[in-house]
Amino acid sequence: MTATEQRTTAVPSRRGSRRGDRRRGTGARVIGVVAGLLLLSGAVGVEAMNMTSGEISGPLTYVGDKGEEVDARRFTVRLDSFTTAKAVQFSSSETVQTDHLFLVVSTSAKSALKPYHLGQATLLTADGRKFTATDRVAASYTMSNVWVQPDIWVSGRYVFEVPAAVLPGARVVIGLPPQAGPQEPFQPEVEIDLGLDEAGARKLADSAQDVYSAVKK
Repeated sequence: MTATEQRTTAVPSRRGSRRGDRRRGTGARVIGVVAGLLLLSGAVGVEAMNMTSGEISGPLTYVGDKGEEVDARRFTVRLDSFTTAKAVQFSSSETVQTDHLFLVVSTSAKSALKPYHLGQATLLTADGRKFTATDRVAASYTMSNVWVQPDIWVSGRYVFEVPAAVLPGARVVIGLPPQAGPQEPFQPEVEIDLGLDEAGARKLADSAQDVYSAVKK
């Protein structure tokens, strides 16, 4: 399964400006400033017209690396570890298998002001493909079922079912769950790089566990 994701792109500020001719009077300088503002507002308007509604109101993405505390203002996420497996056991009598790999990502999170549930994660590959956390493992066994509390670190996992070839350069994206009705613009999300190059990804895939146990103890 894949999930669609939009990101906002910040427009860099233009700090540089050429000095005007000192011989010009105050009126000429004012006219120049007004003209410049009109040109700038026109350029912003044209850019906005070329953006889709999803791009204008898309999520705010905060990026980081494995082991870092990535602060998205409403919540903070840390990717603690990850492993691969050929099967996942999530109850004493239920085990799911795959012909590819299960990528199990262990995370910790805390909120800033109030409790949140985080949404299911997305795996973003180096070539732009997106994999949602597998629905073959019940959400109750994943991080999306955990209440993320203010200033208290809690832990959980996300499980992806993916081909080994997508692991190099992959990143995990975690945000809030979808809302019913109109979507709130500029929701925060974190994007964490797994730090896998070709060699690291190959080693991770070759060392996949036969069965990863997600049984609650």
